[in-house]
Amino acid sequence: MFDHEFSDRIRLTLRNGESIELDQRRAQIRENEKGLMALSYVAPVFEVMDIESFFDGVLTSEKLSMNIADTGDFTVSFRGIVEGKGKNFPQNLDHRIILLQEPTNLDPRANIQTKGFSKFKIRGKISE
Repeated sequence: MFDHEFSDRIRLTLRNGESIELDQRRAQIRENEKGLMALSYVAPVFEVMDIESFFDGVLTSEKLSMNIADTGDFTVSFRGIVEGKGKNFPQNLDHRIILLQEPTNLDPRANIQTKGFSKFKIRGKISE
């Protein structure tokens, strides 16, 4: 499923160097346009307990680094953990959602347009 050059792990590392690795095949990441990420994770109960103990004592808004598939670290802020609902999982699986926030760039020079792009068409192409 994954190329050999990429890992199938998501690594979260606290500022003190302590880290936890999550299996990417059990995770889904969703992000809204304001940078709030929900890392939905379904795993065996013992693994969910490890996640909860890892984040025990971590303050809301504490910075940590995240590395998806060994593509490089980037900084996120911890927002909390919530219990996942909805699907009925087998008795040995549990669902947690780790909320993370990517830092927003307040520098107006780095403002990126997300809507209202030009309708420019390359010459010689048939328009639809």
